[in-house]
Amino acid sequence: MFRKITEDVYSVGVIDWHRKLFDELIPLPDGTSYNSYFIKGGKKNAIIDTVEPDFEQDFLDNLDQVGVEKIDYIISNHAEQDHSGTIPLLLEKFPEAEVLCSAKAKPMLLDLLDVEEDQIRIVEDGETLDLGEKTLEFIYTPWVHWPETMSTYLQEENTLFPCDFFGSHLATSDLYVEDEQEVLKAAKRYYAEIMMPFRKIIKKNLAKLEDYEIEMIAPSHGPIYDNPDMILDSYNDWVSDEVKPEVVVPYVSMHGSTKDLIKYFISSLIDEGIKVKPFDLTDVDLGDLAISLVDASTVIFGSPTVLTGPHPSAVYAAYLTNVLKPKTRYASIIGSYGWAGRMTDKLLDLMPNLKVDLYDPVVAKGHGADEDYQEIDRLVEEIKNDLEKL
Repeated sequence: MFRKITEDVYSVGVIDWHRKLFDELIPLPDGTSYNSYFIKGGKKNAIIDTVEPDFEQDFLDNLDQVGVEKIDYIISNHAEQDHSGTIPLLLEKFPEAEVLCSAKAKPMLLDLLDVEEDQIRIVEDGETLDLGEKTLEFIYTPWVHWPETMSTYLQEENTLFPCDFFGSHLATSDLYVEDEQEVLKAAKRYYAEIMMPFRKIIKKNLAKLEDYEIEMIAPSHGPIYDNPDMILDSYNDWVSDEVKPEVVVPYVSMHGSTKDLIKYFISSLIDEGIKVKPFDLTDVDLGDLAISLVDASTVIFGSPTVLTGPHPSAVYAAYLTNVLKPKTRYASIIGSYGWAGRMTDKLLDLMPNLKVDLYDPVVAKGHGADEDYQEIDRLVEEIKNDLEKL
């Protein structure tokens, strides 16, 4: 199925309604899509990005329905296989086509795909390509979320094709954004899981795009933004240094001791009017946890001690938080132990990327004594004082 976007510009990608996991890691509660765009110029034709190889026949059918008889250029904005994986098939069908990509993308495409070096040409940042009545400009936008990524801008129609940049894992029959809240939630999940580690570089890329008049954004996943300010404003908010007075609490408990401490902590925060988002790590969508970390000022981990160290679920949560590099400002640990251990030290060692002010942890022996709950009161008061300064 293909769909017309504007005159001689078509969406020829595919919808993956049933995919539930991406990279065997990222939950996809709403499926996804692999968007590809065909542009028919007055002299030359181009296709921007391809699709997941599992959908290659659907992709070819879409091109046939559009009536594509010639492709002169295959533009690879991003070398990851869900966008580049069908390039070899296109080169087989259209052997005269030339693959265009960034300088860092070429060696990656050669490593990942069965293509020849002379089939790929590097385009420079700011270089333009005249298709005849359609002019494409290539904009290097690195680290969204790989080092080689670029965007393609259709000058005559002020349309940006940014590949993964601004994407959303969302399988929908809508070509354009219809339900803004639904799409923003999916886009924020996508940013949290994939883009957030590169927040500072993305901020520079957003500043670079300010030089362009953008009337439409056509990403590689999810629907097209015909109101681009919606996603641009959201990204500018997400990558800013501003945080919200929210406390995220990923926790796990074995015999109830840590759970009781966390329950008291959560209740005390609520009593103080502080927004809190708890996540039981035994049954959590890690995407939801990642979303909560985008804006939150504070993260407090809860863990019992297992063989002198933190619970494996808490280890995973700490590792995830570390690699996502949220702009969180404050952190601490609440937990318990039975006989001995260095749970807090080992958990903190897993998070060197977090540039936070650390509150003194609260660690109780067994189910916790009165003084342990008094320490939680101390922690809540410190959090309250700091959040009032935001």
